[in-house]
Amino acid sequence: MAGRVSTPGATVVSRALSLLFAFDDEHRRLPLTELASRADLPLPTAHRLVGELVTGGALSRRSDGRYVVARKLWSVGLLAPLPSGLRETAGPFLNDIHAATRATVHLAIREGIRTLYLERLTGRASVPIISTVGSYLPLHSTGVGKVLLAHAPTEIQEEAMTQLTRFTPHTITHAPRLTRQLAEIRDRGYATTTEEMTLGACSIAVPIRPTGPDGPVVAAVGVVVPNLRPHRAALLAALQVAAQGIARTITP
Repeated sequence: MAGRVSTPGATVVSRALSLLFAFDDEHRRLPLTELASRADLPLPTAHRLVGELVTGGALSRRSDGRYVVARKLWSVGLLAPLPSGLRETAGPFLNDIHAATRATVHLAIREGIRTLYLERLTGRASVPIISTVGSYLPLHSTGVGKVLLAHAPTEIQEEAMTQLTRFTPHTITHAPRLTRQLAEIRDRGYATTTEEMTLGACSIAVPIRPTGPDGPVVAAVGVVVPNLRPHRAALLAALQVAAQGIARTITP
């Protein structure tokens, strides 16, 4: 079930929230019956509240009868406070990387054991990827995700190690091997992947540390390219310059 907030004396607000929280990456479109089940609400109650959420612009009803999160709610979500306007502050630096490489550029933060993508820039030279702005992906299978996982608290790392889903034949799903790789990422200051999330896509990413090289990691910036070998040093240098620039202009 999705994160439930419904209880026997639950308020109308908590019941409405349970309906909104029923949506996730794997459940983007839900029929009313499944929506009620995931929110742990009686069907008549769910029907009434969903109708109000549609009227208020938080949900939309598709032609097939299933419900989706409406654009209005998505727009409100983008207003959630990040470290001192991280997305806006990082914009010029991300644009510089994209202009120089024409590759896909990512800015991401960690939420629990998932990577939340705050920005994605793509171009004609970009390789096919599945990330979108506002989407979540596991930490263990992308460059930005591995950076964030490497610097996450121990309990987060331990939890992530129990959910190492295999996306391609190259995804690292052996916990001891991933643990060693995370230690290497902390030592060398960057992460790489080779077709671990999507075939034909390799990535390199670095951490963003507003308080200096030994400070906490608040985000990660990375690029996705077809092959890292020819341009790894240049990509890493560009990312490090961007990460330092972003770090200097935000307040943790």
